[in-house]
Amino acid sequence: MDILDLRYLAVTASAMSLTRAAEMLGLNASTISRRITRVEDELGVTLFERGRSGLRLTEAGRMMMIHVQRSLDDIEALIRAGRNNGHGLTGKVRLGVRLPPIGELLRSLLGAWRLAASDVELVVCEMNDHELQAAIAERRLDVAFVPRHALWPRAASMPAYREALVAALPSLHPLSASPAVTWDLLRGEVVLTQEWEGSHTALEFFASFLGSGIRFSAHPASKQTVLGLVAAGYGVTLATASQGTVGVPGVTYVPIAEQNAWVMVDLVWAADREEPVVGRFVAFIRDEARSRGLG
Repeated sequence: MDILDLRYLAVTASAMSLTRAAEMLGLNASTISRRITRVEDELGVTLFERGRSGLRLTEAGRMMMIHVQRSLDDIEALIRAGRNNGHGLTGKVRLGVRLPPIGELLRSLLGAWRLAASDVELVVCEMNDHELQAAIAERRLDVAFVPRHALWPRAASMPAYREALVAALPSLHPLSASPAVTWDLLRGEVVLTQEWEGSHTALEFFASFLGSGIRFSAHPASKQTVLGLVAAGYGVTLATASQGTVGVPGVTYVPIAEQNAWVMVDLVWAADREEPVVGRFVAFIRDEARSRGLG
Protein backbone atom coordinates (compact mmCIF):
# COMPACT_ATOMS: atom_id res chain seq x y z
CA MET A 1 0.00 0.00 0.00
CA ASP A 2 1.36 3.46 -0.88
CA ILE A 3 0.20 7.09 -0.97
CA LEU A 4 -1.40 6.66 -4.40
CA ASP A 5 -3.51 3.81 -3.05
CA LEU A 6 -4.77 6.08 -0.27
CA ARG A 7 -5.61 8.82 -2.76
CA TYR A 8 -7.45 6.40 -5.05
CA LEU A 9 -9.45 5.11 -2.09
CA ALA A 10 -10.39 8.63 -0.98
CA VAL A 11 -11.50 9.75 -4.44
CA THR A 12 -13.45 6.55 -5.06
CA ALA A 13 -15.20 6.79 -1.70
CA SER A 14 -16.17 10.38 -2.53
CA ALA A 15 -17.38 9.59 -6.07
CA MET A 16 -18.97 6.20 -5.21
CA SER A 17 -18.37 5.22 -8.78
CA LEU A 18 -15.31 3.75 -10.47
CA THR A 19 -16.17 5.61 -13.67
CA ARG A 20 -16.46 9.00 -11.99
CA ALA A 21 -13.36 8.34 -9.88
CA ALA A 22 -11.44 7.45 -13.05
CA GLU A 23 -12.54 10.70 -14.69
CA MET A 24 -11.47 12.72 -11.64
CA LEU A 25 -8.08 11.04 -11.53
CA GLY A 26 -7.49 10.86 -15.29
CA LEU A 27 -7.07 7.08 -15.19
CA ASN A 28 -8.80 3.97 -16.46
CA ALA A 29 -11.49 2.54 -14.21
CA SER A 30 -9.78 -0.87 -14.47
CA THR A 31 -6.57 0.60 -13.01
CA ILE A 32 -8.40 1.97 -9.99
CA SER A 33 -10.29 -1.25 -9.54
CA ARG A 34 -7.06 -3.27 -9.50
CA ARG A 35 -5.49 -0.94 -6.93
CA ILE A 36 -8.53 -1.15 -4.66
CA THR A 37 -8.62 -4.94 -4.93
CA ARG A 38 -4.94 -5.10 -4.05
CA VAL A 39 -5.52 -3.01 -0.91
CA GLU A 40 -8.48 -5.17 0.08
CA ASP A 41 -6.36 -8.29 -0.35
CA GLU A 42 -3.57 -6.77 1.72
CA LEU A 43 -5.94 -5.78 4.54
CA GLY A 44 -8.06 -8.91 4.31
CA VAL A 45 -11.34 -6.96 4.28
CA THR A 46 -13.84 -5.79 1.68
CA LEU A 47 -13.95 -2.00 1.49
CA PHE A 48 -16.54 -1.51 -1.26
CA GLU A 49 -19.67 -3.41 -2.20
CA ARG A 50 -20.21 -3.40 -5.98
CA GLY A 51 -23.74 -3.13 -7.28
CA ARG A 52 -25.72 -1.97 -10.28
CA SER A 53 -26.15 1.47 -8.74
CA GLY A 54 -22.42 1.85 -8.15
CA LEU A 55 -20.25 1.39 -5.08
CA ARG A 56 -21.09 1.46 -1.41
CA LEU A 57 -18.66 1.49 1.50
CA THR A 58 -18.85 -1.48 3.81
CA GLU A 59 -18.68 -0.99 7.56
CA ALA A 60 -14.97 -1.90 7.39
CA GLY A 61 -14.61 0.54 4.51
CA ARG A 62 -16.15 3.41 6.49
CA MET A 63 -13.78 2.77 9.39
CA MET A 64 -10.84 2.51 6.97
CA MET A 65 -11.69 5.82 5.29
CA ILE A 66 -11.42 7.69 8.59
CA HIS A 67 -7.77 6.65 8.82
CA VAL A 68 -7.17 7.16 5.10
CA GLN A 69 -8.36 10.78 5.26
CA ARG A 70 -6.30 11.45 8.39
CA SER A 71 -3.20 10.05 6.70
CA LEU A 72 -3.75 12.13 3.58
CA ASP A 73 -4.26 15.28 5.68
CA ASP A 74 -1.05 14.58 7.61
CA ILE A 75 0.89 14.05 4.38
CA GLU A 76 -0.49 17.30 2.92
CA ALA A 77 0.46 19.16 6.10
CA LEU A 78 3.97 17.68 5.92
CA ILE A 79 4.37 18.74 2.28
CA ARG A 80 3.04 22.22 3.03
CA ALA A 81 5.36 22.63 6.03
CA GLY A 82 8.35 21.52 3.99
CA ARG A 83 7.49 23.90 1.16
CA ASN A 84 6.98 26.84 3.52
CA ASN A 85 10.19 26.14 5.40
CA GLY A 86 12.12 25.74 2.17
CA HIS A 87 10.99 29.19 1.05
CA GLY A 88 11.59 30.81 4.44
CA LEU A 89 7.86 31.33 5.02
CA THR A 90 7.97 29.77 8.48
CA GLY A 91 10.57 29.20 11.17
CA LYS A 92 12.41 31.36 13.69
CA VAL A 93 14.87 34.24 13.41
CA ARG A 94 17.07 34.87 16.47
CA LEU A 95 18.06 38.53 16.30
CA GLY A 96 20.74 40.17 18.41
CA VAL A 97 20.73 43.92 19.04
CA ARG A 98 23.23 46.30 20.59
CA LEU A 99 20.72 49.14 20.71
CA PRO A 100 17.13 48.43 21.82
CA PRO A 101 14.50 48.72 19.05
CA ILE A 102 12.84 51.82 20.47
CA GLY A 103 13.71 54.33 17.74
CA GLU A 104 11.79 54.97 14.59
CA LEU A 105 14.33 53.40 12.22
CA LEU A 106 14.81 49.98 13.81
CA ARG A 107 11.23 49.88 15.03
CA SER A 108 9.90 50.52 11.54
CA LEU A 109 12.23 47.88 10.06
CA LEU A 110 10.99 45.24 12.48
CA GLY A 111 7.40 46.35 11.97
CA ALA A 112 7.74 45.96 8.20
CA TRP A 113 9.28 42.51 8.67
CA ARG A 114 6.38 41.46 10.91
CA LEU A 115 3.91 42.35 8.18
CA ALA A 116 5.97 40.62 5.48
CA ALA A 117 6.64 37.47 7.53
CA SER A 118 3.75 37.07 9.95
CA ASP A 119 4.32 33.30 10.27
CA VAL A 120 7.99 33.68 11.27
CA GLU A 121 8.82 33.84 14.96
CA LEU A 122 11.22 36.65 15.91
CA VAL A 123 13.27 36.35 19.11
CA VAL A 124 15.27 39.46 20.10
CA CYS A 125 18.29 39.30 22.43
CA GLU A 126 20.04 42.47 23.64
CA MET A 127 23.80 41.94 24.15
CA ASN A 128 27.06 43.86 24.34
CA ASP A 129 29.75 43.78 21.62
CA HIS A 130 31.57 40.67 22.88
CA GLU A 131 28.38 38.73 23.43
CA LEU A 132 27.03 39.49 19.96
CA GLN A 133 30.22 38.32 18.27
CA ALA A 134 30.34 35.12 20.32
CA ALA A 135 26.64 34.37 19.83
CA ILE A 136 26.90 34.72 16.03
CA ALA A 137 30.03 32.53 15.94
CA GLU A 138 28.46 29.88 18.18
CA ARG A 139 25.15 29.85 16.25
CA ARG A 140 23.15 31.06 19.23
CA LEU A 141 22.06 34.01 17.09
CA ASP A 142 21.16 34.03 13.41
CA VAL A 143 21.62 37.75 12.72
CA ALA A 144 22.46 40.90 14.67
CA PHE A 145 22.26 44.67 14.30
CA VAL A 146 25.69 46.00 15.25
CA PRO A 147 27.06 49.58 15.16
CA ARG A 148 29.68 49.68 12.42
CA HIS A 149 32.45 50.78 14.78
CA ALA A 150 31.88 47.57 16.78
CA LEU A 151 32.13 45.16 13.82
CA TRP A 152 34.70 42.40 14.17
CA PRO A 153 37.12 41.29 11.41
CA ARG A 154 35.71 39.13 8.60
CA ALA A 155 32.12 39.66 9.74
CA ALA A 156 29.57 39.12 6.98
CA SER A 157 27.66 42.40 7.08
CA MET A 158 25.81 45.06 5.15
CA PRO A 159 24.47 48.54 5.99
CA ALA A 160 21.01 48.51 7.55
CA TYR A 161 20.24 52.01 8.83
CA ARG A 162 21.88 55.02 10.43
CA GLU A 163 20.95 57.18 13.39
CA ALA A 164 21.77 60.71 14.46
CA LEU A 165 23.80 61.23 17.62
CA VAL A 166 22.74 63.57 20.41
CA ALA A 167 24.50 64.82 23.52
CA ALA A 168 23.11 63.54 26.82
CA LEU A 169 23.71 66.20 29.47
CA PRO A 170 22.75 66.64 33.11
CA SER A 171 19.58 68.71 33.11
CA LEU A 172 21.29 71.40 35.26
CA HIS A 173 24.29 71.62 32.90
CA PRO A 174 24.74 75.09 31.31
CA LEU A 175 24.65 73.56 27.82
CA SER A 176 21.35 71.74 28.40
CA ALA A 177 19.42 74.87 27.45
CA SER A 178 21.31 75.26 24.15
CA PRO A 179 19.49 74.57 20.88
CA ALA A 180 22.53 72.53 19.77
CA VAL A 181 26.11 71.77 20.76
CA THR A 182 29.32 71.12 18.83
CA TRP A 183 32.28 68.82 19.34
CA ASP A 184 34.32 71.80 20.55
CA LEU A 185 31.80 72.51 23.29
CA LEU A 186 31.87 68.88 24.45
CA ARG A 187 35.67 68.44 24.46
CA GLY A 188 36.03 70.09 27.85
CA GLU A 189 33.60 67.69 29.54
CA VAL A 190 34.09 64.38 31.30
CA VAL A 191 32.67 61.94 28.75
CA LEU A 192 31.07 58.77 30.13
CA THR A 193 31.22 55.66 27.98
CA GLN A 194 30.60 51.93 28.10
CA GLU A 195 33.59 49.63 28.12
CA TRP A 196 34.12 45.93 28.74
CA GLU A 197 37.34 44.03 29.29
CA GLY A 198 39.12 43.82 25.96
CA SER A 199 36.56 46.00 24.20
CA HIS A 200 37.09 49.74 23.78
CA THR A 201 34.88 50.25 20.72
CA ALA A 202 32.56 52.85 22.28
CA LEU A 203 35.45 54.89 23.66
CA GLU A 204 37.29 54.76 20.34
CA PHE A 205 34.10 55.74 18.51
CA PHE A 206 33.59 58.76 20.76
CA ALA A 207 37.27 59.70 20.37
CA SER A 208 36.88 59.70 16.58
CA PHE A 209 34.60 62.72 17.01
CA LEU A 210 36.11 64.45 20.02
CA GLY A 211 39.81 63.84 19.35
CA SER A 212 42.62 63.10 21.81
CA GLY A 213 43.05 64.42 25.32
CA ILE A 214 39.42 63.85 26.28
CA ARG A 215 38.65 62.95 29.88
CA PHE A 216 36.85 59.65 29.44
CA SER A 217 35.19 57.75 32.27
CA ALA A 218 34.52 54.15 31.18
CA HIS A 219 32.04 51.78 32.82
CA PRO A 220 31.22 48.10 32.12
CA ALA A 221 27.51 48.84 32.33
CA SER A 222 24.37 49.26 30.27
CA LYS A 223 23.55 52.50 28.49
CA GLN A 224 20.76 53.11 30.98
CA THR A 225 23.29 52.96 33.82
CA VAL A 226 25.58 55.40 32.02
CA LEU A 227 22.63 57.76 31.54
CA GLY A 228 21.89 57.42 35.25
CA LEU A 229 25.44 58.62 35.97
CA VAL A 230 24.86 61.54 33.61
CA ALA A 231 21.75 62.46 35.60
CA ALA A 232 23.81 62.30 38.79
CA GLY A 233 26.27 64.82 37.35
CA TYR A 234 29.27 62.55 36.72
CA GLY A 235 29.69 63.74 33.14
CA VAL A 236 28.09 63.75 29.71
CA THR A 237 27.75 61.08 27.03
CA LEU A 238 26.68 60.54 23.44
CA ALA A 239 23.47 58.72 22.64
CA THR A 240 21.50 57.82 19.54
CA ALA A 241 18.40 59.80 18.70
CA SER A 242 16.29 56.71 19.50
CA GLN A 243 17.84 56.43 22.95
CA GLY A 244 16.99 60.08 23.42
CA THR A 245 13.30 59.31 23.01
CA VAL A 246 13.31 57.43 26.31
CA GLY A 247 13.15 59.92 29.11
CA VAL A 248 15.64 59.57 31.97
CA PRO A 249 14.96 61.89 34.91
CA GLY A 250 17.76 64.45 35.19
CA VAL A 251 19.01 63.98 31.61
CA THR A 252 18.51 66.42 28.73
CA TYR A 253 19.24 65.45 25.13
CA VAL A 254 20.64 68.18 22.90
CA PRO A 255 21.20 67.90 19.10
CA ILE A 256 24.78 67.97 17.84
CA ALA A 257 25.32 70.50 15.05
CA GLU A 258 27.98 68.48 13.20
CA GLN A 259 27.66 66.77 9.82
CA ASN A 260 29.34 63.58 11.06
CA ALA A 261 27.16 63.21 14.18
CA TRP A 262 25.61 59.89 13.29
CA VAL A 263 26.23 56.17 13.69
CA MET A 264 25.85 53.51 11.00
CA VAL A 265 24.27 50.22 12.07
CA ASP A 266 24.99 47.08 10.04
CA LEU A 267 23.23 43.74 9.85
CA VAL A 268 25.64 40.90 10.64
CA TRP A 269 25.16 37.19 10.07
CA ALA A 270 27.17 33.98 9.84
CA ALA A 271 28.16 33.62 6.19
CA ASP A 272 27.62 29.85 6.19
CA ARG A 273 24.07 29.91 7.56
CA GLU A 274 21.78 27.94 5.25
CA GLU A 275 18.35 28.33 6.87
CA PRO A 276 15.98 29.77 4.23
CA VAL A 277 14.19 31.96 6.78
CA VAL A 278 17.49 33.61 7.78
CA GLY A 279 18.32 34.24 4.14
CA ARG A 280 14.88 35.77 3.68
CA PHE A 281 15.45 38.12 6.63
CA VAL A 282 18.84 39.22 5.30
CA ALA A 283 17.37 39.84 1.84
CA PHE A 284 14.49 41.81 3.35
CA ILE A 285 16.82 44.12 5.30
CA ARG A 286 19.04 44.50 2.21
CA ASP A 287 16.07 45.64 0.13
CA GLU A 288 14.87 48.01 2.85
CA ALA A 289 18.37 49.52 3.16
CA ARG A 290 18.55 50.04 -0.60
CA SER A 291 15.17 51.76 -0.57
CA ARG A 292 16.66 54.21 1.98
CA GLY A 293 19.73 54.77 -0.18
CA LEU A 294 22.11 52.83 2.08
CA GLY A 295 22.73 49.73 -0.08
